[in-house]
Formats: sequence, structure tokens, C-alpha cells
Amino acid sequence: MKQQAVVAQQFGNTASAYLTSTVHAQGADLAALREIASVLGPHPTILDLGCGAGHASFAVAPVAESVTAFDLSAEMLAVVAGAARERGLDNVLTRQGNVASLPFADASFCMVVTRFSAHHWLDVPAALREVKRVLKKGGVLIVIDITAPESPLHDTTLQAVELLRDGSHVRDYRPSEWRTMLEGAGFSCERVSDWKLEMKFDEWTARMRTPAERVTAIRSLFATAPEETLQYFAVQADCSFSIDSTLFKAKHDFGDIY
Repeated sequence: MKQQAVVAQQFGNTASAYLTSTVHAQGADLAALREIASVLGPHPTILDLGCGAGHASFAVAPVAESVTAFDLSAEMLAVVAGAARERGLDNVLTRQGNVASLPFADASFCMVVTRFSAHHWLDVPAALREVKRVLKKGGVLIVIDITAPESPLHDTTLQAVELLRDGSHVRDYRPSEWRTMLEGAGFSCERVSDWKLEMKFDEWTARMRTPAERVTAIRSLFATAPEETLQYFAVQADCSFSIDSTLFKAKHDFGDIY
């Protein structure tokens, strides 16, 4: 099965769980997103890439003219549409597609957001080139994602655990890799904030319906991991652990976005 099909299947099967997931539905980063959107000017047009259950879209919708929630999974988009109706957010639209080939005209959006999605993308540089194309000059890209440690030892453990839990995982990129990719796509890049997210092990694996044998493999990996890695991820007795998240703010040249 091709990677895009794996992603669509994985998240189609678990769409509703992501709407109610505390990790995804809450966080100071959602307030930060709304604040960034609110200072762009009156009623910006916003694109939410890999929108998942729509939490980023819902956060910025009150200050936006329109928000396009974009995802590979039709089931995820159905969840977003239903939740938007329930919340009275009539300006949230949904669109299905691939981030590496966006079905939008040049300079369509004032702001592009992606939150906890890019680690599933097959070709991040291609997606970033598309983002730059659809952004108006002076527009802003906000990237929020799990980030890997710069240490190769810890990085390897994180990628292994992530892939065992979720077969659609591609890579949690290091902050230095994000900076390289963003600057390579022609953006100026600011690393705005970093924080830890605690993953409650049973909830984390249940949300993705991780098969029992893979759950066992993750526990085994933690049981034999080096002490410094266990300390870095604050691995607990029940295998709950903490991972890094980062918010990057990238700008498309200078100029008026309106």
C-alpha cells in the first residue's frame, strides 16, 4: 500500500478519536495561533494543512474571513464539517487533497497553518514550495509539530516508537531540519516556542488502535533503552512519556498581504 493510502486509512479509522483527544483539542499553541491570525489584518483567509479533526481551524475561525480545512482523509473532513456546524463556524470549509499538490490558485491565503500533521508528509520540501505558492506576499506560515531531539541516540528511539505505534509515521524532524527546509523553500524562519507534551501510553496507543504486538514492542524498546534516553523522554513505569513540540513562524518575503 502506498504511503498516502496508509495515512488516509489510518486516520479515516480513527477520525472521531482525534476530535476528543486532549493532546489535540487543548494547548496554549491554539491561543497563540488565534493571536497571530488576529494581527494579520481584518478577516484574513487561512488554510489549515493536514487539519485532522480541525482544532487549528476552529481556533482561528473567529478572527478569519474563511478557513479552509485541508486533509487527505475524507473521514477526518467529515468530522471537521460536523464539528464546525455544531460550533456555528460557518466560515470553515473543507477540501480533500495532497499537501504536495495544492488545488488552490497562487497567492490565495494570508496565513497557512499546519499542526501535528507534517510528520506524516511524504515530501515536506515539496509541500513547503506549494505553501509559498499559495501564500500572499507578506503572508505567514505557522508550523506546529512534534520535533525530534538533535541527539541521534534519542532521535532514533523516538522514530522507532512512533513508527511502531503508527504505520503512517514518516519522521519527526529536528528543529535544525525544519529551519533548513523552511529557509530552503524561501521563508524567513523564527522558532517561536518549545514545550513538552505528555503522552499517556494507553490513550496514545488506543487513539491509533495500535495492534497488541506493536504495543508490546514499544514497551520492550523502552525497557532496553539507554538510561539517558529514558530520562530525556521522562519515561514512566507505565511507559507514558514526554515529547518535544515546537512552533515555527515563517514569513513569505515582505509586502502587503491585502
